Order: sequence, then C-alpha cells, then structure tokens
Amino acid sequence: MNEPIHIITTGGTIDKVYFDAKSTYEVGGPQVKALLQDAGITVPVSLTELMRRDSLEMTREDRILIRETVANVPENLVVVTHGTDTMVQTAKSLKGIQGKVVVFTGSMQPALFRGTDAIFNIGAAITAVQVLPFGVYIVMNGHVFDPDKVLKNRETNIFEDL
Repeated sequence: MNEPIHIITTGGTIDKVYFDAKSTYEVGGPQVKALLQDAGITVPVSLTELMRRDSLEMTREDRILIRETVANVPENLVVVTHGTDTMVQTAKSLKGIQGKVVVFTGSMQPALFRGTDAIFNIGAAITAVQVLPFGVYIVMNGHVFDPDKVLKNRETNIFEDL
C-alpha cells in the first residue's frame, strides 16, 4: 500500500477563478482535489485548505502557520500548493522540519484554464513526494529544485537553478 500524502492548499494562481461581475481573477477554493480525480490518482490523499492567499500577500505569520501545519500533520509526505511568486521564500522557511518530505508546487496559469500547467505540476509533485528523501523541495516545470538553489525567472515564467 502507498504511504498517504497530505496536501495543504494555500492559494495562488493554481486556485484563481474569474469573477465576471468584477472582471478580475481572485483566489478561489482549492482545485487540487478535482485535478487528482481527473487524473485518476489512486494514492491515498488527505487535504487541508489552509488559506486562500495570493503569494504576494503572504506574511511572516502565514509562513509560520504553514510551517506549523506541515510539522503537525500525521503524514510524512506533504505537498503544499502555493503561489509561484514567493514559493521559494516559503519553502525556505520550512527547512529543518524533521521526518517529512515536503514538496511545494503551483502553476503559472489557473487550474481551470485549458492551457494550464497545474495538472502536470500536481502530478509531478505527487510522484516526487513519494520518492525523494526527507527535506523540502520545489517541483515546477518538470524539475525538482532545492529552495536554496532556485529562482523564478519572471521574464520567462519558469523556475531555474541559480
């Protein structure tokens, strides 16, 4: 049997939805459960919707809450969905949690968009969290990154090694 995975959602582009009356995009409810169902994922997964935050609005207190939540879930395998703009900063703030594999992922396009990278990134994160050694990682663009050795290139909208 596969070890269970706990997914913690924090918002970001992956969960953005379009509000026609306002003509804006806002962070909505977690999309990850529907993505996993659509992909036919059979690994046991539990989900905590922690917050609905654009990562540019993340605070120190938000990062402390994310760290405490990750440390306290019973599962050793944790995927955190997060906005890409400050994902690296939040991932670094979780370094040192013992006995857990923590994988951060997100998307450049909302999960509800036809041309989204969310489906691939979630699938890659679910796979990576099962095979990586204890530690904190970022999984984006088909790569596994060390948070201390990666940056988001805002011009190309991809994550790159430093």
